[in-house]
Amino acid sequence: MGLSGTIDYFSDLFRSSHRHKKKKQFQTVELKVRMDCEGCELKVKKALSSMKGVKSVDINLKQQKVTVTGYVEPNKVLKKVQSTGKKAELWPYVPYNLVPQPYAVQSYDKKAPPGFVRNVETVTVSSLEGRQDEHITNMFSDENPNSCFVM
Repeated sequence: MGLSGTIDYFSDLFRSSHRHKKKKQFQTVELKVRMDCEGCELKVKKALSSMKGVKSVDINLKQQKVTVTGYVEPNKVLKKVQSTGKKAELWPYVPYNLVPQPYAVQSYDKKAPPGFVRNVETVTVSSLEGRQDEHITNMFSDENPNSCFVM
């Protein structure tokens, strides 16, 4: 093993230590951003376009929806928009046909765009009712020693 072999060994050793960084995945991040005018739209678009890894920024002013695609992380995109002074949150709506009970009190939102409802995990009321029914029917069972003994 000569000098060149030793140099190759050490260069491979140092190169492998730098490979531990995770590569960001290509993804789409949707945000709800409070924007009133075209000036707000340009301010948000300029801030997001300057981020490293952003491939495209689409803004729908009517729905107040910002869609960012690229090699970015959702939390960093959210913080960047909030740094412009705009109120922003991750897109909270899903199409109403994907929610089991779209008109439940928790998921119904008057501010939602047409065809969308708030993405909320709902507790099924029917499962709670079933448990109460079982308790009542077991109360007067012949197998229950504490059941009605007046009979």
